[in-house]
Amino acid sequence: MKRPNPAQWLWYAVGGRLPARLAPWVLHDVTARTWVLRHAARGGVILAPIGAGCLLFPGPLALRLAMVLLVAIVGVYFSLSYVEESCELRAVKHGYQHGIARATRDARKEKKEAAERARYAASHRTAP
Repeated sequence: MKRPNPAQWLWYAVGGRLPARLAPWVLHDVTARTWVLRHAARGGVILAPIGAGCLLFPGPLALRLAMVLLVAIVGVYFSLSYVEESCELRAVKHGYQHGIARATRDARKEKKEAAERARYAASHRTAP
C-alpha cells in the first residue's frame, strides 16, 4: 500500500483530497486499529498553528498559556465528538461508499470478538 509523502499528508490532514492511487491508504487510515489516534493527530495539525498564534498575543504569559490550553481542550473535544462522521466523510471523499469505514471497523471487531469467544470457550467450559 502506497503512503502519502509528508506534504500530501499535511494536505490530507487539513481536509484536502489525495490522488486516487492513495485511496486504499485513506481507507486504512480511517479503519486501522489506531484510527482515533490518527484522527487526533490530524486535528493536532490544525490546532497547533492556532495555539502558537495565541502565544503571540500581548499580555501575561500565564494568560497566553491558558489561551493555548483552552484552544487545545475545545479543539480536541469537538474533533473527537465527530470522529466517526469525519472519518466516514474522508472515505467518501476518496471514492468509497458511505458506511464503508464503520462496516470495516465493525467486521474487524466482530472477528476479534469471535476469536476471543472461541478462546474463552476452549479454556473455561467443560464438557457435560
